[in-house]
Amino acid sequence: MFLMIVLAVAGGALLSVQAAVNGRLGATQGAIRATFLTFLVGTVVSAILVVFLEPAHAISLFDVPKWQLTGSLLGLIYVLTMVFAVQRIGTAMATVAVILGQLVMSMLIDSFGWLGNQAIPLSWHRLLAAGCLAVALWFIYTGSKTTPGQDDKASG
Repeated sequence: MFLMIVLAVAGGALLSVQAAVNGRLGATQGAIRATFLTFLVGTVVSAILVVFLEPAHAISLFDVPKWQLTGSLLGLIYVLTMVFAVQRIGTAMATVAVILGQLVMSMLIDSFGWLGNQAIPLSWHRLLAAGCLAVALWFIYTGSKTTPGQDDKASG
C-alpha cells in the first residue's frame, strides 16, 4: 500500500509538471492545439506500450462497456482546462483547485460506491482533509495577489 501511495504522489508531481509544460505550450500554440499535441504524443507512446508490453486480456477494448471509455473525454476536458487555467492563475493555484475538485468528487464516489467502486463511508477525517485543502487553496489564492507596483519591481 505504501508503494502505491508513493507512486500516486509521484504521479501527482508529474501532473503539475505536465500542467506547467502544457500551459507554456498553450501560450505559444493555443489551448486546443496544445491539448491535441498532448494527446497525440500520449496516444503514440501508449500505442507502443500496448503493442510491446500489454498482456492479452479476456475481453477486447471494443467489447468493454462504452461508459468506461468516457475517461478519455474527461481527460481531454482536464488537459484543456489546465492549459487555460495555468496561463491565467498559475500552476500552483490551478493544481490545488483541481486536486480539491478531485478530492470532493472522489469522496462522493467512495461514499456512494458509484461507478462500481467499493463504498467507503464518509468520515469527519475525510471532510477535514477536504476542508484543509480548501484552506490551502484560499492561502495560495490570497498569496498570489500582487500588490500595486509589485509587477514593476519584478520587471525593473
